[in-house]
Amino acid sequence: MSKQANDTLSVPRDPINHANFSMPFWEGARDKKVMVQYCPRTSQYQWFPRPVSLFTARRDLEWREVSGHGKIFSYTIANIGNGPFRGHEPYLIALVQLDEGVNIMANIVKCDLDEIEIDMEVVPFWAPLDDGTNLLMFQPADG
Repeated sequence: MSKQANDTLSVPRDPINHANFSMPFWEGARDKKVMVQYCPRTSQYQWFPRPVSLFTARRDLEWREVSGHGKIFSYTIANIGNGPFRGHEPYLIALVQLDEGVNIMANIVKCDLDEIEIDMEVVPFWAPLDDGTNLLMFQPADG
């Protein structure tokens, strides 16, 4: 019989420190938009937010809204949680490869433990935070 992973939505989270160079991501998250940095000189996306391009070390990065659609690149089932995640096991942590080619580590919600697999298609799921923004998670595309 299939068992759904815990969603970790009830885990208390400390306020997130928003660095100046990551503000476009958080402003997008407020509106449930996935914003990713783009290097116009190399035509490549990068994740996580940084003040400079991974490819050129220049500061002329752009922010672009992307769909957030992707596939599971790798995952683990956490059976032993640390800190505030203790007692919420089992839950899913995955490296999601967006259609734009960047990998984002996030929780997977609304997913059965025996359903998750490499290359499973996922879409964004937004968990509300106390500061009015949202935390990016993912859920199965067919869920």
